[in-house]
Amino acid sequence: MPELTVAGVGSFAVPAGKRLVNALVDECGIDQLHACGGVGRCTTCRVTFVAGEPGRMTQAERDVLAAKGLAGTPGLRLACQITCEADMTVQATSRLAGSGRVDCGKRPADAIEPAPEWT
Repeated sequence: MPELTVAGVGSFAVPAGKRLVNALVDECGIDQLHACGGVGRCTTCRVTFVAGEPGRMTQAERDVLAAKGLAGTPGLRLACQITCEADMTVQATSRLAGSGRVDCGKRPADAIEPAPEWT
């Protein structure tokens, strides 16, 4: 099982292949935002990688980061477009606490949506 470390929170074993956004909520107890339901449209699920950033990216993630002017920001990724395949360390930078939102958003599906086109 990969180890997911959340800076300032702790380290957690997560099932291989689990979406990062769901692992943050389920295994780590993080109030991670995912306002669009985890379909790669809003950037509220963003995290910053400290270590173990995956080398590949979905086209949906690439497109939304570019549209929001966030492309090229070191370590900035969308948790809804990443699966836990290896050990990684992230900062959970987009959380419900202090956001002014009513809830985190609709729970994302178990599989990446939309169907991933890897770049």
